[in-house]
Amino acid sequence: MNILVVDGYNIIGAWEELKRLKIEDIGQARDQLIEWLADYQAFSGMRVIVVFDAYYVRGIESRQKEYQMEIIYTKENETADECIERLVKELKNVLNQVYVATSDYAEQRTIFGRGALRKPARELYTEMNTIDREITEKIEETKQNGRPVKIPLKKDVLDTFEKWRRGDM
Repeated sequence: MNILVVDGYNIIGAWEELKRLKIEDIGQARDQLIEWLADYQAFSGMRVIVVFDAYYVRGIESRQKEYQMEIIYTKENETADECIERLVKELKNVLNQVYVATSDYAEQRTIFGRGALRKPARELYTEMNTIDREITEKIEETKQNGRPVKIPLKKDVLDTFEKWRRGDM
């Protein structure tokens, strides 16, 4: 199984849209990132875990499940980097390939040393845009082709049925 562990605040600080949103409301930026990552998870099939740093907040450690995705707020006196390193150690094995999305070079080197692969913020952003385009194309294709027909019929027969359905005959 492929697993993507995301350093939430690092990604928010690296993506322009989220960086602007963070200035107004950090909670909104967090929610937007979570929604985008949920789409990413659904399309890619990867398990996604998002880690947010709560180093300076007392007693906030929590794990939540939203959109079938795990969201972790670190415990008191724990950085997101420490949590991510612990997760990589727990999750990395012969069955799981772990990727860590962060632009923190020191963190990339540390997780690489533990067997995980890095995914810089820019690369993840590019993948997200590609996935968004593919989803849009599939929606448009479905709209143009209509619902798939279970029994293939010739066009003239379909036109006749459509006229009957509309009461035009």
